[in-house]
Amino acid sequence: MSLDSLTTLLSDPQAWAAFVTLVALEIVLGIDNLLFVTIITNRLPEEQRERARQIGIGMALVLRLALLFTISAIAQMTAPVLTVWGQDLSWRDIILITGGFFLIWKAVKEIHHIIEPNEGDGLFDTKRAVITFGSAVAQILLIDLVFSVDSILTAIGMTDHLPIMVAAIVLTVLVMLLAATPLANFINAHPTLVILALGFLLMIGVVLIADGFGTHIPKGYIYAALAFAVAIEALNMLSRRAKSPPGA
Repeated sequence: MSLDSLTTLLSDPQAWAAFVTLVALEIVLGIDNLLFVTIITNRLPEEQRERARQIGIGMALVLRLALLFTISAIAQMTAPVLTVWGQDLSWRDIILITGGFFLIWKAVKEIHHIIEPNEGDGLFDTKRAVITFGSAVAQILLIDLVFSVDSILTAIGMTDHLPIMVAAIVLTVLVMLLAATPLANFINAHPTLVILALGFLLMIGVVLIADGFGTHIPKGYIYAALAFAVAIEALNMLSRRAKSPPGA
């Protein structure tokens, strides 16, 4: 893009409106990605967690920018390549379905561990590491790929201007990077949020599978339900704090 074109784009109110809207959408779409990164890195030794989060979120940025610069290939990912039970599936659908099953498997496994703690290690066992650093990064990379495809398709649908897409994605990933450690610390400080976080990932897994098979469930419903559940849990925490003895 030439300097004159960039100047024209920067002076266009519609371009700024598209940028703000896209950033807001990308941040919302990034919540589930960030939550998974937080959960996985909580299984690592404390001294490795922040570095793993930085690597995981950094890979999300690299993946999204790489996909963004191959827009033609991304567009072709929506073309049917397989038929299952009479349903045409594209590469996008296959990626979403695979990621959805992975999230469901992960969430169910860890919920089961919380209910039956003596049967194995769980994601929030902070006494020892139950996965290696490489394993954590590999799992984060898989989920980064799933959510990156969704993110880029959203960006392409919002605007035709590549600089706007790039700027929105970079800003969104920077927000995720800044929020990762505070979110992880908050979850560690409030263990009752563990089931809530895993339940949210379970719901996202179901949504991804449904979307892959052609049934679109607006994510706004999911995020609204999550916000309501978080608000109720916040009231429960305030109630427990008010009932606890002074200095406890």
